[in-house]
Amino acid sequence: MMIMSITIFFFFLSNLMMMMSMILSKKSFMDREKCSPFECGFDPKSMSRIPFSLHFFLITIIFLIFDVEIALIFSIITLFKMVNMLTWIKTSFFFIIILLIGLYHEWNQNMLNWTN
Repeated sequence: MMIMSITIFFFFLSNLMMMMSMILSKKSFMDREKCSPFECGFDPKSMSRIPFSLHFFLITIIFLIFDVEIALIFSIITLFKMVNMLTWIKTSFFFIIILLIGLYHEWNQNMLNWTN
């Protein structure tokens, strides 16, 4: 019976805290910039067919690719003590070579230059 009453107490307490946070976090000042979403660096209230910079899109794709690669590198580091040393070195070397080839290709295609 005691556990049931404690559970009910915490249930009502958490609901009370959620309702209080909703009341206190109510936005009272409505501004155009605060109400509009940020869309790729241009004003979403204007014409929807304005062309945006393709270079901006390519930089975001490059960022996402390298972000995923960093997550894969972290997993390689954790495997260091679990696998054979020669296998770990071969796998890490192969992965880093692929990264460097991709970086060289992006540099060769001038995708890393922001001013173009």
